[in-house]
Amino acid sequence: MSDWEQFLDRVPWFGETAVAGEAKPWSRGPVPGLPALSALLESATVTPVSDDGESYELLAWGPRDDRRGWLCRPPQQAGAEEFHPVHRAFWAVCGGITEWFGEPGSWWRNQDEVLTADVAQIRLAEVLEASALWDGHDIPIQPDEHYVVAVEANGNLTLVHRQSGRLLLFAQDHAFTGVRPLPGCPSLLAIDDVPDLTRWIETCAATRQP
Repeated sequence: MSDWEQFLDRVPWFGETAVAGEAKPWSRGPVPGLPALSALLESATVTPVSDDGESYELLAWGPRDDRRGWLCRPPQQAGAEEFHPVHRAFWAVCGGITEWFGEPGSWWRNQDEVLTADVAQIRLAEVLEASALWDGHDIPIQPDEHYVVAVEANGNLTLVHRQSGRLLLFAQDHAFTGVRPLPGCPSLLAIDDVPDLTRWIETCAATRQP
């Protein structure tokens, strides 16, 4: 089975009108500062996909009969300096992930989208201000200094600080382990093993190595 056939076998809900092109080896080179991700991408094949006017790329790797991978947006030019430099370097080769197949567990499991431009444009201040969790107290971070890098179906968000790259979870209802709430704020959490954007990407990429 081709990468595309294996993807559809495991993600049957993806668009019935989608059309896949020819799979080719990765040719975009490494991502500066992200060696684990770079090694993973170097082993990948890239299949262009079009669905109802939307462009995607299927990145896949692993044994021929047991592939795993991501359905991604194409690379994009980040342009503005409002996003963290590591994220901009990622976008230069991959526009973010919208579907997964054959995946082991990691911090990216159960996410709807990871590192896409769409989630980065979520109005974080409005989301936090609409939450009833603060009970009249000030939100313990500056929302405008952060943006969203992943969104889960239940509304949990992964946030990154635009300058430092510090990673936080906004999770109103969760069963995560290995996390620490910010002082006085049980719904904003630091992740013990992945404190920043670089470590988060690298840790999740390492779990996907064939």
